[in-house]
Amino acid sequence: MRYAQGGGLTDERRAFREKLRMGAAERSARGEESAAVARDLRVNVRLVQRWRNAWSQGGPRALASKGPASLPLLSDDLFAVLEQELAKGPVAHGWPDRTWTLSRIRTRLTAGGSTAHPSISSPSVGVPIAGPGRRSSTTSMSYWYQSSPPSASERPR
Repeated sequence: MRYAQGGGLTDERRAFREKLRMGAAERSARGEESAAVARDLRVNVRLVQRWRNAWSQGGPRALASKGPASLPLLSDDLFAVLEQELAKGPVAHGWPDRTWTLSRIRTRLTAGGSTAHPSISSPSVGVPIAGPGRRSSTTSMSYWYQSSPPSASERPR
């Protein structure tokens, strides 16, 4: 599928997709069926129909890329600083092994702020701040364990 869910695009990918839209609209203007165009471009038929409608109403300008949906949360310089901090590894930041997890990155960014730069925070990098979901209590687990039937291996023959 050419249009993935979410995610920002680089300038090159935006230009590629604009070229894809223009090509689909030109083929539709020549009378090719939307299904054939969609199959060749590996996109949804409805998407080709939308492009055709936009082309008929506004011409090529209607299909032109409008740029990124939003400004990046971190500048290129701050993103480079964040990459350097993460490249040092979790051991350099106090964890016993060499595995970065989202929770470790979140903890590193939210606990006392980032040593890299004050504006590098958890929300600005896209790391979710929400805590873990509901957990079972020890009491309910012990009740379940006591009241559950014995396993097949424990039953007498």
